[in-house]
Amino acid sequence: MSRPAPDVIAVDGPAASGKGTVAQRVARALGFNYLDSGSLYRLVALKALDSNTPVDDEGALARAADQLQIEFAGERIKLDGVDVTAAIRTEAVSAAASRVAMLAPVRGALLSRQRAFRRPPGLVADGRDMGTVVFPDASLKVYITASAEERARRRYKQLIEKGNPITIDGLLRDIQERDERDRSRAAAPLRAAADAVILDTTGLSIDAGVAFVLERYHALSTR
Repeated sequence: MSRPAPDVIAVDGPAASGKGTVAQRVARALGFNYLDSGSLYRLVALKALDSNTPVDDEGALARAADQLQIEFAGERIKLDGVDVTAAIRTEAVSAAASRVAMLAPVRGALLSRQRAFRRPPGLVADGRDMGTVVFPDASLKVYITASAEERARRRYKQLIEKGNPITIDGLLRDIQERDERDRSRAAAPLRAAADAVILDTTGLSIDAGVAFVLERYHALSTR
């Protein structure tokens, strides 16, 4: 008799909503594997920028996605043997990744790679279509959001601390434009799964967000 598939907690939401931090800490608390699906699109975007490939070249980017040589080691990420942990977090890569993610062939090329992260004892996966496309049978689906203004403030604080010159008005505009791209794309648009629990983190601490998800998950396992 086949064993049941390991549990998945799917955490979706827009940029700077806090979903990545919450998902990482939930995974750590449960001893689960963790998938930052956005990093895969960032890696494709980095590959495109490094090779001067247009970010709308579906064929070339799908091939790049299929051939990525990736190594995840804790919080470090290597591409083709080179540590790119910091490189994939630049604003240029973030902007390119948002456009790369709109391409259905790229999303298709990365689908099986994402699903391969589902291993015992379980998985916490964060992204924009984890609960709707990649893991539609997830044990728990959480859609984490926050106001665009709050998300711009968070991103501004992160970038200023890193010494990046940026204006909060520019960030707010970028976030609103990215939200629109993510929600309106034809392939796997950003939306909450019909059975997702909604968590608004505007004015909410990370600890409270983590506790919320853990409480919902433990409630499922006691049914």
